[in-house]
Amino acid sequence: MSELPRELRIVVRPYATALPLGFFSFGVGMLILAGLGNGWLPASEQHTAGILLAAFVFPLETIATVFAFLARDTFGATGLGLFSSSWLTLGLVEIAGTPGETSRAVGLYLFGFSFMVACLAVSAFLGKPLIGVLLSLAAVRGTLSGAWEFGAPHSLEVAASWIAVALFAAAAYGGLAFLLEDVLGRSILPVFRRGTSHDAIEGDLTAQLERISDEAGVRQTL
Repeated sequence: MSELPRELRIVVRPYATALPLGFFSFGVGMLILAGLGNGWLPASEQHTAGILLAAFVFPLETIATVFAFLARDTFGATGLGLFSSSWLTLGLVEIAGTPGETSRAVGLYLFGFSFMVACLAVSAFLGKPLIGVLLSLAAVRGTLSGAWEFGAPHSLEVAASWIAVALFAAAAYGGLAFLLEDVLGRSILPVFRRGTSHDAIEGDLTAQLERISDEAGVRQTL
């Protein structure tokens, strides 16, 4: 049996963080959804809003997803990927749908999507509580919108739209915080990192390499 070499070299391409792009584009998407639900945008603008979601938000989130995977950020890539395709889905629904009309199929999709986002939120609280709060709000917003699609009172859709406004503000804060953190190499606006997420910024390289052999892309199988 051959022995492993005493020294292993792992070459990682230095990709930029995808989080600021993901956060900022997410915030814009939430603002558009808020406008549709709370009356800022008239029903006649539904198709235009759908085009904006599909043509602006979806591509940027997709780019962020790809680079998050390349940077070996499994959690970030999973979250960005889920939301990336959701923007295209919702955009196409708005483009093809009749203004003011609800759909049980969309409602069921929103319930399922919100449940998966809630699962992500549980994981996020272990390392990035700020993202956990954002994902929790997104799950609540999706659930309320799903209930409205199933025939619940329109007041739930209005409530969901105002949660989307809060998500717009939270995404702007998060995007700026992660951008400044990357540019300056230290936390400026608190994002409340902890655990391995905290070590990735505040710790040294040795702490980050302790489990490198067990990470996807290094270990033999996923």
